[in-house]
Amino acid sequence: MGSRDKLLEMSAIDKVFNGNVVALRDMNLQVNQGDFISLLGPSGCGKSTALRLIAGLMRPTTGRILWEGGQTTGDLGVVFQEPTLMPWATVAQNVWLPFRLRGKSYNSVKDEVLEALRLVGLEKFGKSYPRELSGGMKMRVSIARALVTGPRLILMDEPFAALDEITRHKLNNDLLELRDKLKCTVIFVTHSVFESVFLSDRIVVMAARPGRVSAELTVNAPYPRGEDFRTSPEYAALCRETSEALHNAMNEHGQVPA
Repeated sequence: MGSRDKLLEMSAIDKVFNGNVVALRDMNLQVNQGDFISLLGPSGCGKSTALRLIAGLMRPTTGRILWEGGQTTGDLGVVFQEPTLMPWATVAQNVWLPFRLRGKSYNSVKDEVLEALRLVGLEKFGKSYPRELSGGMKMRVSIARALVTGPRLILMDEPFAALDEITRHKLNNDLLELRDKLKCTVIFVTHSVFESVFLSDRIVVMAARPGRVSAELTVNAPYPRGEDFRTSPEYAALCRETSEALHNAMNEHGQVPA
């Protein structure tokens, strides 16, 4: 992995809720252009809080998040664990939403909407409604909505956690293909060691109570990655190394993985 330009930096971030619940303490993370970073850790370690801080959905108690060159409208796309689609709107209308919130008519951005649907393999489903889609297809719509504005950074908060293993593997494969086409930067929250190793070039392992970075691992396996990588000795070794780092992080405060 060659040298990459910095995109943003989290510097000495603390986040405290209700005056005494410390969700994050001294969180430091540099995100470079083109990175695929997984935030890996147990429930309650602040992974989703970190994503929400980067997205601007909440502010840090102390510390700073600095974007290289400043942050502009459209820099971010966000995919949540649930697709959060509007049930009364068509697939195309759901993907149009980020533009609609900026006052842009559907006809003025129709080409962008259709291209986003094409990228996720749903170009024939623009007139369908969410109730007509499978769980995996709904998540594809959510990903298309995050991509439609051409963001520099995509934040993904356990988007595939509720899906069956076959669908999850397929969407992991498709996500890497999308990332290769778009050359975008991704921060991906997951509980899965296996998913983090397959997807990422950097894995940030977090410890809980309070949430903080415990370790950072580099996955040097080249892209593209597919089933050959999933079944390789290299993948198995990387999963063992990551699992050990996660175990150590959880033991920092006496937590033991199930």
